[in-house]
Amino acid sequence: MSTTPGPGRASAPGPGHRPAQDPAPTPGRRDPYAGFAGTVGRTFATSTAAWPQPVRPREGAPNIVVVLIDDMGYSDIGPFGAEIPTPTLDRLAADGVKLANYHTMPLCSPARAALLTGLNPHRVGYSFVANADPGFPGYGMEVAADIPTLAETLHDNGYATYAVGKWHLTRDSASNAADNRANWPLQKGFDQYYGVLEGLTSLFHPHQLVRDNSPLDIDEFPDDYYYTDDITDRAIAMVKSLRAHDADKPFFLYLAHNAVHGPLQAKPADVARHRGRYDEGWDELRAARFARQLAAGHFPAGTELPDRNREAGYDVGPWDELTDVRQKLYARYMEVYAAMVDNVDQNLGRLTDTLAALGELDNTIIVFTSDNGGTGEGGAEGTRSYFSRFVHHPDLPADWNPDVEREIELIGGPRSLVHYPRGWGMASNTPFRLYKGQTYAGGVRVPFVLSWPAGLPRAEGDTGVRPQYQYVTDILPTLLELAGVERPSERSGQPVQSLDGISFAPVLRDPAAGSTHPEQYCEMTGNRSYYRDGWKLVTLHRFGAPYDDGEWALYDLRADPTEIHDVAADHPELVEELSAAWEAAAWRDGVFPLADGSGALALRGPEAERLRRPVTLLAGTPELERYRSSRLVSFRSFRVEVELAAHGAGDQGVLVSHGDQGGGYSLYVEDGRLRFAYNQYGELFEADGGALTAGAHLVTVEATAVADLKWEFRLLVDGTEGGRLGPVHQLIGMAPFQGISVGVDRKSPVSWPVYERHRSFRYTGGLRAVTYRPGDPAPYDAETVVRALREAAAAFE
Repeated sequence: MSTTPGPGRASAPGPGHRPAQDPAPTPGRRDPYAGFAGTVGRTFATSTAAWPQPVRPREGAPNIVVVLIDDMGYSDIGPFGAEIPTPTLDRLAADGVKLANYHTMPLCSPARAALLTGLNPHRVGYSFVANADPGFPGYGMEVAADIPTLAETLHDNGYATYAVGKWHLTRDSASNAADNRANWPLQKGFDQYYGVLEGLTSLFHPHQLVRDNSPLDIDEFPDDYYYTDDITDRAIAMVKSLRAHDADKPFFLYLAHNAVHGPLQAKPADVARHRGRYDEGWDELRAARFARQLAAGHFPAGTELPDRNREAGYDVGPWDELTDVRQKLYARYMEVYAAMVDNVDQNLGRLTDTLAALGELDNTIIVFTSDNGGTGEGGAEGTRSYFSRFVHHPDLPADWNPDVEREIELIGGPRSLVHYPRGWGMASNTPFRLYKGQTYAGGVRVPFVLSWPAGLPRAEGDTGVRPQYQYVTDILPTLLELAGVERPSERSGQPVQSLDGISFAPVLRDPAAGSTHPEQYCEMTGNRSYYRDGWKLVTLHRFGAPYDDGEWALYDLRADPTEIHDVAADHPELVEELSAAWEAAAWRDGVFPLADGSGALALRGPEAERLRRPVTLLAGTPELERYRSSRLVSFRSFRVEVELAAHGAGDQGVLVSHGDQGGGYSLYVEDGRLRFAYNQYGELFEADGGALTAGAHLVTVEATAVADLKWEFRLLVDGTEGGRLGPVHQLIGMAPFQGISVGVDRKSPVSWPVYERHRSFRYTGGLRAVTYRPGDPAPYDAETVVRALREAAAAFE
């Protein structure tokens, strides 16, 4: 301890002594020697040094890699019955464990919140994807300080922590560069991050890459760029850099792919390997996958394969009733999807090869799973116009086109944003019913592979298949137990919230062990379920329909794991018991209020109104973030004013652009003329605004919202009209998906012909600024409609 003179001693300080401390310390001033373990004199010779002990994990602590795929169904990898070649996953499963009865949430953000916190997602504030803010606790979309993430706990215990890929735990309105970043990856325990904060992106031209805490300002990507390759490169570089600096420190890598979420895009060489593989269609594919699953022991003898999904709005027709043209088109969609899965496995192989080269593969825990089941979002026909298919508005006009035609060879490439028909989503979820978004097994049962050769060697005779029910919240406590790390009872001086998950380490070690998770509620947009000891109570809720007990179906999963035979009528007392248990869990975990037909999910908090104020973007401003950009134009008229300080006779290039190949608009000068390109969800319209003379100008684009969700555009130079375009369908929903750029058309272009001629086409003249002036909302703006209805209702109360 440091040495100080006793009370009342007034002698001058000598060797090994400090002056007497002030009996009344100055508030806010900490003693610099307090807590020092050594001794302090006036010189080094009379002092004893001491150093703080760094936090280090236990000797031999394993590395941890969690690979999370997006929207992958139960049967999409080789170990779970797929015909898609996945040799890396085959090797991991051959030495590891497959959880054949693993469950997750039926939507991405809630599943990710549950995985990274070990709490039920409604408790964390993720009742829905992080693209809403209706103003209730379950929809807060922020991980509170008293809920430590897996990364935070491991980091506090001496692990290096890395995240690459999809995050989607930051609310879209908080994804911009001006936000406080409190819910970005680095603030949630990760040392480094590289990827996309939002839920989806183009795999050829990602709309907004983020490194650590900063969005990257990128004009163009190389022609051979592919996002899945890129994030794997970054992950490998992080691991290599760690080992170059520290030979012993274990790491946690969260590798969250955007694949295989739509839009479906794959490299041509990968697609070529799957040509012809799906010509027989989804019916044959389901039967073949189910046979392999039965042979692998995933289900008990006698398990039935359900008929094709028949529920209205989710139904799938027979493959052999499709025309030859349709079969060829639909097969191409699935070839692209399979190529994406193939590429994920190739990249996982590159990562495992790196770990093997470092001599660390055997002592690395690798988890591979999906956030939710395969999707039916592509509709019955699929789409070549991703963002138009996903517009859900009650007043869509009759001429709305959810599937803009594309040549078949373009499907899967950078010029097409496609999704497959839901028949392939049904096959993806073999042998289960329904899809992502529903609480039936198709939405919540996904593949799960765990490998740790050094810590979980397979015993002789152990097939590695585990039929025990386990849940997504169990991943965090399981990994902490395997790593020998205790979750703290408090952090930063405050108690932490209790876990909902329970470690399934006993199940990994012993195939005869019982499930550690005997019951679990689930809810997503009104779809509900409750599992208890092999029984499952479940609804298929129609959005806006009343919530009543008649929705409940009951399945005995021990005899009927594919949920075919509803036995609710035979066990009314069990239905009542489990529905009461669901109700209690819902109140306990913050599930209420349930989504209804009121339109509340469209509402945003009052702070969002600030995003609709006029904004001036000076030349050189980095791209405006997607959500911030959309607030300036969505469901309203608007003006774009471009101030040219000095336009020369030979100057050309893009003045302003907003959007990409999925939809957007671009104003540019080419060959001395002002031009306007409008990409209507993949269909390109162009207008000539006339010759642009040399000198200073104010160039204006006026967009007027008219009936049937359309815009009419006027192009003006110094107040004089030079051209018109429209009416064209408005870009709504997730379009335009790329933000506003000044003086350039970055990354994915609005106009592919212009991109082929000039690439990103940066303007060469004297551009001073671009100002957006949003107008009043149109009467069909969803938020305006909801607020008007609420005001009217309040007037009668």
